[in-house]
Amino acid sequence: MLELREYWHSLRQGRAVPARSDIEPSGIRRVLDYAFILERIAPGAARFRLAGQHLIDLMGMEVRGMPAVSFLKPPSRGRFADVLESVFKAPQIAELTLDAPGEYARPALRGHMLLLPLRSDLGDITRALGCLISEGEIGIGPRRFDLIEDRVRPIIAGGKTLRPSPSSYELAETQREFRRPDSATGAPMQTSARPADIRDLQNASPEQRRAAFRIISTDGG
Repeated sequence: MLELREYWHSLRQGRAVPARSDIEPSGIRRVLDYAFILERIAPGAARFRLAGQHLIDLMGMEVRGMPAVSFLKPPSRGRFADVLESVFKAPQIAELTLDAPGEYARPALRGHMLLLPLRSDLGDITRALGCLISEGEIGIGPRRFDLIEDRVRPIIAGGKTLRPSPSSYELAETQREFRRPDSATGAPMQTSARPADIRDLQNASPEQRRAAFRIISTDGG
């Protein structure tokens, strides 16, 4: 991970963030199997554009095109998305400590991930160079990790960092009450009886039932 970080810094050449086009496989030959490049596709979301053999072995399949969160277990994906977005937004460097508890045919793994921001050909910071290194026998893929710890570091020593914030970009859908439209007018059917009242009417007389409902006119009459 240190070698990849030093290579990334060497590409800056006075710039805050190097470009994706600056990356040469020959420059990271020793860590190529662990390296990857991400493309930001939405706030907090990115997909793998390139991935080394170690990531393919962990997943048990080709990784290119998959979401970056594929290596995280569901409870850790929200926090990972927050950290990832801060890398693009600040921009800044992120280091993550990962853990995969042992289970049948899947020995325990310890993992480390590094995320380094990159500029796209358009000049915006929507790419990231990274690496994922695991310690231990992989076993049967796919292997997914819990996010144990994350740290963000400034690009320039002594600079400020952006604290990863809760996923405010994940908009919760509001549940709307379903109302069956009137077959003739298309207008919602309305009654004055609440569900509890309707249950109470099961033992009521026909006159009491008729009194509990009122018809809503939809034609303005």
